[in-house]
Amino acid sequence: MATAPNVDEEAVTHPLLSTDHELYLRRSSTSNVTSQVAIVGANVCPIESLDYEMIENDFCKQDWRSRGKIEIVQYIFMKWTLCFLVGIIVSLLGFFNNLAVENIAGVKFVITSNMMLARRFWVAFAVFSVYNFVLTLIASTVTAYIAPAAAGSGIPEVKAYLNGVDAPGIFTLRTFVVKIVGSISAVSGSLLVGKAGPMVHTGACVAALLGQGGSKRYGLTWRWLRFFKNDRDRRDLVTCGSAAGITAAFRAPVGGVLFSLEEMASWWRSALLWRSFFTAAVVAIVLRGLIDVCLSGKCGLFGKGGLIMYDVASEEITYHLSDVLPVLLLGVIGGILGSVYNFLIDKVLRVYNLIHAKGPGYAILLACLISIFTSSLLFGLPWLATCRRCPADAAEACPTIGRSGNYKKFQCPPGYYNDLASLIFNTNDDAIRNLFSHYTDSEFHRSSVFIFFITCFFLSVFSYGIVVPAGLFVPVIVTGASYGRFVGMLVGSHSNLNQGLFAVLGSASLLGGSMRMTVSLCVILLELTNNLLLLPLIMLVLLISKTVADAFNGNIYDLIMKLKGFPYLEAHAEPYMRQLTVVDVVTGPLQFFHGIEKVKNIVHILQTTRHNGFPVIDEPPLSETPVLFGLILRAHIILLLKKKAFSPNPALIPANVSKQFSSADFGKKGLGNEDKIENIALTEEEMEMLIDLHPYTNASPYTVVETMSLAKALILFRQVGLRHMLVIPKISGIHLASMPLLSL
Repeated sequence: MATAPNVDEEAVTHPLLSTDHELYLRRSSTSNVTSQVAIVGANVCPIESLDYEMIENDFCKQDWRSRGKIEIVQYIFMKWTLCFLVGIIVSLLGFFNNLAVENIAGVKFVITSNMMLARRFWVAFAVFSVYNFVLTLIASTVTAYIAPAAAGSGIPEVKAYLNGVDAPGIFTLRTFVVKIVGSISAVSGSLLVGKAGPMVHTGACVAALLGQGGSKRYGLTWRWLRFFKNDRDRRDLVTCGSAAGITAAFRAPVGGVLFSLEEMASWWRSALLWRSFFTAAVVAIVLRGLIDVCLSGKCGLFGKGGLIMYDVASEEITYHLSDVLPVLLLGVIGGILGSVYNFLIDKVLRVYNLIHAKGPGYAILLACLISIFTSSLLFGLPWLATCRRCPADAAEACPTIGRSGNYKKFQCPPGYYNDLASLIFNTNDDAIRNLFSHYTDSEFHRSSVFIFFITCFFLSVFSYGIVVPAGLFVPVIVTGASYGRFVGMLVGSHSNLNQGLFAVLGSASLLGGSMRMTVSLCVILLELTNNLLLLPLIMLVLLISKTVADAFNGNIYDLIMKLKGFPYLEAHAEPYMRQLTVVDVVTGPLQFFHGIEKVKNIVHILQTTRHNGFPVIDEPPLSETPVLFGLILRAHIILLLKKKAFSPNPALIPANVSKQFSSADFGKKGLGNEDKIENIALTEEEMEMLIDLHPYTNASPYTVVETMSLAKALILFRQVGLRHMLVIPKISGIHLASMPLLSL
């Protein structure tokens, strides 16, 4: 008999990468156990799995039988209500993030521009650098010391959680707050990082915190909330939260839903699709209303900034067969660049780990050094560009004085602008908007766009991995847009496509080459550009770039999950698994309980193993032959010991002892509230008593015969979303306890 698919125990407690450094990271508020900057090369704490399977013990069965129509309606109503609340909260947070970034960064650029107008260049550089340094220091300090799990994008953590991996600390209130504060500070501090990934993590945090099933600490013990004390409903709500995060970041509701389906969720069904779509729709509607308020000038420097929009709906785009060749070239180059980008990030994260392993102080120092280096490049590189005369037919003021616009004055005389400063001395969103803009084929010089591309490519690689909340979406979009526009400049009049369209296709190619998504990225870009005429070209670019990049390495989020040591279970089985049966990969000895077990034996097994589930076997005299009764979870056994549900009588436990439990007692506790066997105090007399495990055991666990192929068992395990799978002998009469144990 067995309780899960096999992986070597050492592979569970160690990440896939190893070095000579022996770092033992413990689960605590001050140790980073989920960020890519601390996991690589370290011996991490064990990562638990999630129980998505429905438990069918006597108490849960009785609860289901006793539910009337009113309780069923309450359950459905609460699920939709929580989705609505997730949508409202995430939309407000997304708007607040953009509002804060645009105003904080806007003040910085306004002050610096004023200094530049006064020809006080060194003072302007000092103000710009110190401003960025302080913001980066704030972001890195709160992340390193308060919530290390908030570092990085957050998408790999959420993706692993939806696959069944319970990484510690990723959805706590600390992580939620630090993710917001750190992301705003890092992006406002001109680090080349994005806010889309952190928004996905933030949306998942909102969903996880709302879906805890109440909280005794804060008096949230409403009876309706008890329906959500299980991992299954929390998983669905977190999926809706991740869709809401993408929607809030890009105003792309359909793209957000498809992103959750294609990249994030391991299990999907039509009911979840409806709720995700509803959540994304709520975000889109609320966000649209808030932006309309800002367009009236009531949001400071926000204006139209912060939410990328390349609106060419009124423009008729025509292209011919001759335009396909440059598009194919974009896809091939984007696939190669995307695979190189993933390779470099993988190597940089390994190097950064060696620095972060020395302590939070070194991690903060690294972040500050990256900030100084970034500020020097952003301020210094525009001096390499020559000033260009303002076009006579410019659609906006030229030169631009202030925080945004296509015609940054920088150090140029009146009537001239610095095209490189318009890209590099700006927020990421404004740089993307400038690159995506149409009818601007003569505004940027080739050398300026090429310098901007090289700068973005390497800055985004070195900026990701420092101890701040940092997304990859926006850096990849802005890098791809610059490379696409550069290709458009080289093609020139040989194509009917303008340079702004080449920038959009360049972003698509690099996104496909790095993240390896197709459908969701296509829809997100269409919603960003508000132009369905681009659909065939974007589809073509994404398909080619993904195909080319797949020949070299995996997508960026899968690579990061491997660096973190997350035991992510892929949807497909490897060919060699067809040649093995489940019994070929099991390990032993089997740890199990009898139907009526002595407390001392239970405590000993719980203290000496870390297994989450244990088979319950009835042997004579309870049965004529050994019989598998079911599976009992570790948390449920600890609950029995905590409530002292034992008796000195070897007979079945008295009915009055069972009455002290209800189905709610067997629900999943809130984040970080799990009971531990070390906290249970028992006397010597109690250790000699007996517990009847039958009423608390899941009597219908998933079982497979020992001759089933490993590939078939893996597919069943993955598609059903199991944590435990019992392997039973094919021939009756074999003693069940002689079967070895599969361990995950």
